[in-house]
Amino acid sequence: MALADLTKQLAQQAILSATSAPEKKEASAPAPADNTGLTIFGEIQAMQRALKEDEELVVLFQSGVERIRVVELFLRTPQVIVLSGQDQSRNLTRIITPAASLQLLCKTMKVAAGGKPVRVALITPKKDSTAK
Repeated sequence: MALADLTKQLAQQAILSATSAPEKKEASAPAPADNTGLTIFGEIQAMQRALKEDEELVVLFQSGVERIRVVELFLRTPQVIVLSGQDQSRNLTRIITPAASLQLLCKTMKVAAGGKPVRVALITPKKDSTAK
């Protein structure tokens, strides 16, 4: 008889737990912000800091057959970067790209004798002081 009562009690508990509302779990920590753009900026900045006076960092972006020498990166948002530079015909070119899918080729090169090294400009949006 005791075995029948135990089985009945276990069945009732299983039914109650299956039909009752799930307990609220403690709020988990918020998802980390996407800082891919800031990470890219930090890497380029670190590479430029390590350059000698007669060296420059050449940053290239390639999409299909089009290749751009990047001279400026503007962090529009932490997820969107605008690249500015020149193509092979020396046309001003801009690329607007998600930071998460951006691939850049960066290499250190010696500057030609008498030449001035080019530095890649890293621009972040200014905070609007009038915003409330």
